[in-house]
Amino acid sequence: MGQERGTYDFCIGLALAISSSIFIGGSFILKKKGLLRLARKGSMRAGQGGHAYLKEWLWWAGLLSMGVGEAANFAAYAFAPATLVTPLGALSVLVSAVLSSYFLSERLNLHGKLGCVLSVLGSTTMVIHAPQEEEINSLKDMAGKLVDPGFVVFATFVVIVALILIFVVGPRHGQVNILVYITICSVIGALSVSCVKGLGITIKELFAGKPVFTNPLSWILLFSLVTCVSTQINYLNKALDIFNTSLVTPIYYVFFTTSVLTCSAILFKEWESMSASDIIGTISGFATIIIGIFLLHAFKDVNISLASLAVSIRKEERALPVSNGLATHAAYQLLDDTIVADMEDREAGLPFDSVSRRNGSMVSL
Repeated sequence: MGQERGTYDFCIGLALAISSSIFIGGSFILKKKGLLRLARKGSMRAGQGGHAYLKEWLWWAGLLSMGVGEAANFAAYAFAPATLVTPLGALSVLVSAVLSSYFLSERLNLHGKLGCVLSVLGSTTMVIHAPQEEEINSLKDMAGKLVDPGFVVFATFVVIVALILIFVVGPRHGQVNILVYITICSVIGALSVSCVKGLGITIKELFAGKPVFTNPLSWILLFSLVTCVSTQINYLNKALDIFNTSLVTPIYYVFFTTSVLTCSAILFKEWESMSASDIIGTISGFATIIIGIFLLHAFKDVNISLASLAVSIRKEERALPVSNGLATHAAYQLLDDTIVADMEDREAGLPFDSVSRRNGSMVSL
C-alpha cells in the first residue's frame, strides 16, 4: 500500500508540474498580447514606466494564468520531489515559444527550435542528477537556516545587486539590454522561492494546529514574498513589453534557475551530500540549457528553416558535379602551368616578380 501510495503521489506531482508549465508559458503570451493592445491604443508603455496594463483584461488573464501555474507548482512540491518539479519549469520555455509563433507572429527559426529542445534535454539531465534538498520540518528549523552567516551574506549581496540594477543600471540601459530587467527578476526570485518554502512549512504547521500566527517569522516571510513578487511582476512586464517573448522566457528561466539553485545550495546545503557524478551531471545539464539559450538569442535574426536548408542542400548537390569536374580540371591545369612557368623563370634567371604574376592569375581564377 505504501508503494502504491508513493506512485500515486508521484503521478499527481508530475501532472501538477506539467500543468504549471503550461499555465505559466501561456501567461507570457496573454500578458504580451495585452501589452501590445495597449501600445496600439497609444497608452504609455510599461517599458516607459506606465501602468495602463492594470486596466487591460488580457493582462489580468495572463496574471491569473501565472497565479494558477504558480499554485500548481507550489502544490506539486507536496507530492513529488523538488528535484523533479523545479527543472520541469523548462517546459514553460517550450510552451511559450510555440504559442508565441502562433499568436504573436514571433517566428521561431530552426536555431530557436533546437534551442528549445536543448533546454528540455538539459532540464531532463538536471532531473536525473539534481541535488536532494535537506529536510526542514518546522519554522524553528527554517529560522535557524535563515540566520546562517552564509545565507545572510548571500541575501545581502542579492539585495545590493538588485538595488543597483533598479536605480542605477535600469534607467540607463534597461531599454536596450535584455539582461537588465531579467536579472532583477531573477535575483529577487531566489529570495521569493525561499519565502515560498517557508510559507509552505507555515501552512503545514497551521493544519497541524500550531500557533503560527503568533510567530513573527510567518509575517516576515509573507511580507517578503509580497515585496519580491511585486518587484518581479513589474520588471518582467517591462522586459516583455520591450523585447521578444521567445527570448525573454528562456533567458529568464536560465537566470532564475541559476539564482534558485545557488540560493538553495547556500540555504539548504544541498551540494554537500552529492556525489561527483551528480555534480558533473547537474552542471552538464545546466550547460546544455545555456547552449540552448545561446541558440535562441544569438541567431534570432537568421532566417533559416528546414525548408530553406533542404533547398540549400539541393543546390549544392546540383553544383557538385561541376565542381568535381570543370573546377578540379582547371585547378590541375593551373598547377601544371605554374610548374612550367617556374621552370622557365629559373632557366631565364628572372626575379621573384614573376611569382606575383602567377599569383595574380590564380586569384583571378
